[in-house]
Amino acid sequence: MPQTVKGVIARAKGSPVEVVDIVVPDPGPGEAVVKVEACGVCHTDLHYREGGINDDFPFLLGHEAAGTVEAVGEGVTDVEPGDFVVLNWRAVCGTCRACAKGRPWYCFDTANAEQRMTLADDGTELTPALGIGAFAEKTLVAAGQCTKVDKDAEAAAVGLLGCGVMAGFGAAVNTGNVGRGDSVAVIGCGGVGDAAIAGASIAGATTVIAVDVDDRKLSHAKGFGATHTINSKEADVVEEIRNLTGGFGADVVIEAVGRPETYEQAFYARDLAGTVVLVGVPTPDLKIELPLIEVFGRGGALKSSWYGDCLPSRDFPMLVDLYRQGRFDLEAFVTEKVGIGDVEAAFEKMHGGDVLRSVVVL
Repeated sequence: MPQTVKGVIARAKGSPVEVVDIVVPDPGPGEAVVKVEACGVCHTDLHYREGGINDDFPFLLGHEAAGTVEAVGEGVTDVEPGDFVVLNWRAVCGTCRACAKGRPWYCFDTANAEQRMTLADDGTELTPALGIGAFAEKTLVAAGQCTKVDKDAEAAAVGLLGCGVMAGFGAAVNTGNVGRGDSVAVIGCGGVGDAAIAGASIAGATTVIAVDVDDRKLSHAKGFGATHTINSKEADVVEEIRNLTGGFGADVVIEAVGRPETYEQAFYARDLAGTVVLVGVPTPDLKIELPLIEVFGRGGALKSSWYGDCLPSRDFPMLVDLYRQGRFDLEAFVTEKVGIGDVEAAFEKMHGGDVLRSVVVL
């Protein structure tokens, strides 16, 4: 039977979010219903509310989530009721041209649930954020969006792997290929940037430079493994990174802001043949101009990182294991735990830079 539960929606561009009754249908073929235990408040949810993603209102917000599978539809074999899972927004198809080439982390045909959840009062179909919609007591997803992990893990912590933490960690380890002895600079020390710092440190980087305009964020970055910090309001970022790397520049520079000016800093702050990784999400209107001779003459690689180029079935359990071993402090990303009615207040705290992550606990 379809179930009526509480969920957080954005009804119109810029309007405050609302807690309303939503209807979650029984899972169809290839689908699963998940009882959500915790869901992080990500900046992407705010982008949805502000119309920065698309205009398919009303949105059911929330996507950095962990919970327990309650029911599965026909043909689902990878998860079953009772499994503790982290939700992901790139359920690979296994058959597209990227998957066929053995690069499923680039899958071009990822899956979402076919059915839509609806408003209980009038049946309006909801658009789930990133195909998940987890600011809700229960949600309907494609079964491939459920990644089974250690059931004893803290839901509020491991749910963050569903987006920001995985994006940052993967930008360093998967996209940037950070290795032992490398020097790494990370520009932008929010949740994604701090996860990149943690990833670089775990991968064996010996110099990890955190760059931000906020001294509070730089202090947090040290806790995730930064060996040096630069306040970009007070110093020339490129010059300081070079000073900290023997005059050469960093082997890998990760841009976690998504702005032309910070990308240009990343471009010039890398060593010859070094790598720039863009993981900060730019708005559609932004453009960058670089001398083509510099692009050629510096060699190396300019990369974009999609979801940390992760494969959830491979990476989520591994990162949860690192967390359970005490080697990756996922709980340090959780600034506060809030209720389902506190999402709008959590958005306000984002603007002030007061939190790494607010996490809704259901």
